[in-house]
Amino acid sequence: MESITGLWAEVVTVWQTAVFGVGVGQVLLALATFALFLLLRRVFTRIVLASLGGITRRTETSFDDELIAALEAPLRFVFIIIGLYAATQVVSFPDQIEILLTRLVRSFIAFAIFWTLYRCVDPLSFLIDRAFGALGHSALGDSLKEFVAKLARFVIAAVGVVAILEEWQFNVGAVLGGLGLVGMAVAFGAQSLMANLFAGVTIFLDKIFVNGDWIKGAGVEGTVEDIGFRTTKIRQFDKALITIPNDKLAGDAVINYSRMTNRRIYWKIGVTYSATEGQLRQIVNGIKEHVFDNDDFEVDPAKVTTLIHVDSFNDSSIDIILYCFTATTQWTEWMRVKEDLAFALKRIVEEAGSSFAFPSTSIYLESIPFGTPELFPAAQE
Repeated sequence: MESITGLWAEVVTVWQTAVFGVGVGQVLLALATFALFLLLRRVFTRIVLASLGGITRRTETSFDDELIAALEAPLRFVFIIIGLYAATQVVSFPDQIEILLTRLVRSFIAFAIFWTLYRCVDPLSFLIDRAFGALGHSALGDSLKEFVAKLARFVIAAVGVVAILEEWQFNVGAVLGGLGLVGMAVAFGAQSLMANLFAGVTIFLDKIFVNGDWIKGAGVEGTVEDIGFRTTKIRQFDKALITIPNDKLAGDAVINYSRMTNRRIYWKIGVTYSATEGQLRQIVNGIKEHVFDNDDFEVDPAKVTTLIHVDSFNDSSIDIILYCFTATTQWTEWMRVKEDLAFALKRIVEEAGSSFAFPSTSIYLESIPFGTPELFPAAQE
């Protein structure tokens, strides 16, 4: 009987102190409390968030839809934090475990706060336009808003990491200050990073180019795909992706073809020297008629300069200058206009009874040295 009583006493002792000095019953109660909040999270997702999503979908703006989508995951995570905190309150843990759990809960709270801010950057990016508008600046483009959003996310993430480390008594400032020479080396190496960062800011503020622009600079030509903190990615026309440091682009002469108001056609048309004055006038007038009476060309003197004239007497041709601008800036449409112009030039020159010149050399002999050559004997016969 005494042995059974002793065994029962051991069972009771294990039941009361089995898990880090905490009873099994209390641990089960804590797990049940945590599971209850997980269940509440599921209910919150299916009822509250689903109802809010239905309401926002009926509105005209997309801001509220994006905001609800950004807040959904952090709000669901809040139930985990509350569940963990409630579970620690129903159990009396030893002091060391209690301190550990408290730091864990505080770390989760900090993580939830900065995670929420991080996810809200994109939905709230429209405020950037309003802020700059209040300062008297024009609204910013999508590329600049994206850059500012990236910078904001980076700052939020960095501050969040520091806040969480501080909760675990990790003195970030002291560690950074104690790096000594290593810190100096890192700072020296960061000079290039800072130069590229400020160059990226310069690109945005000066509006040198934005995503989607066709540019040429730093020995590269193509379409801008992404402007980052340190580099810009350009897709060449052969579909190769080039990554260039921002300071190289900001310090180089950049041609932005996407900002063209019109596209230029600059040709010199050479006709043969046998062309008469009347033929030359007919060719010039025919070209003018094709350009000035065609909607494919911009001929407003206030916007462009159009020149169609006999220009010079070249070595083997009389040259006519054709300097004009198309109404379109699209490359494929521009090529079509050029092709139509080439066909028209061919027709105009032929209708005038003239022809195009090509490089040639004429040799004129006034006399043949050594007298007249003899005929070949076969020719005498």
